Order: sequence, then structure tokens, then C-alpha cells
Amino acid sequence: MIIAITGTPGTGKTSISKVLQESNYEIVDLNKVACEEDFLIGKDEKRDSSIVDIKKFDDFVKKNYSGSNIVFIEGHLSHLLKNVDKVIVLRCHPDQLRKNLSKKGWKEDKIKENLEAEILDIILCETVDIHSKKNIFEIDVTGKTIDNVSLSIIELIKDKFKNTKKYSIGKIDWSEEILKDF
Repeated sequence: MIIAITGTPGTGKTSISKVLQESNYEIVDLNKVACEEDFLIGKDEKRDSSIVDIKKFDDFVKKNYSGSNIVFIEGHLSHLLKNVDKVIVLRCHPDQLRKNLSKKGWKEDKIKENLEAEILDIILCETVDIHSKKNIFEIDVTGKTIDNVSLSIIELIKDKFKNTKKYSIGKIDWSEEILKDF
């Protein structure tokens, strides 16, 4: 089973993936593999980031990980892959997200862009456009430890994604935050 762990930058994808890896789950770092396998097709100068060829990466995932027990594809673009079985979208309240991105030393314009993306559910909307709602799960990481979130993901796996009501999509709504001067 291939599981995407996605979310706005700063929601804890990498930290949570490290804990899952320590629990003997296989983790594929989308950004690292995209660079190593030369899946980069350009540079977004405005955002100072690389552009990944999602189709090539998706083919790579299908070829190398289909039939695997459980493998996580970690990265804020992983929800765009069509060859994943489940998608876990990590969500974070904009106030906490701002703190997380500030700690990383991000510039204010980049922080605001990502806060807007989180408030407007951009990643969730993109995910719903590609994947069946029954295969998408949202976890609010606000105020939770990395270990607690990792345990929630392990709980989903052990339950074979059956007891999903707790993590069903559409319960997290930061839309009122757009009215604040962030």
C-alpha cells in the first residue's frame, strides 16, 4: 500500500515521517528522490523552488513501490500522485503554522502565501480532485506532538483505514482566519 503524507509546508510531514521510519515503515522523500532521479523540470524563481515532473515521479512510484507492504511518500506534492492508495493531509491552524515557518527562517511573503494556502484548503482541494474521498484523511496537528500524530497514522494503518470517521475530510475549517490580518 502506498500512502501519501502531504500538507502545507510546516505541518510536520518530515518530522512525522522520521518517527514512522523509526517504527520500521518505509519512507520515500519526494523532494530528495525528485532531485536524485532528475525529475526536476525547472525552477520557480518567484517561489525559489524546483518544479517536479509529477508524471515521471508517479511512474517511478508505480514501478518501484506497487505491491509493497506499506510505503509512505512524504512531501507537499505527494497528493498529486495518482498511484497512491491513501492520502493523509496534515493540517495546522494558521497561528501555529506561522510560528513553525518563522522558526524555519522563512521570509514573510512566503509565510503569507502558505498561510493562505492552508486557510483556503488548497492541498485538500487538489487531493479531492484526484483521489476518492474514501481514500483521503485529514489530521489536525495543531497542539499535538509529532509522536501523537505518528500514532494516529499508525492507528489508521492497523485499523486498515476502516474507522475513518475521526479523520474524515471536511471537519477542519480555517476559513474565518482569512479575515484576520496575518
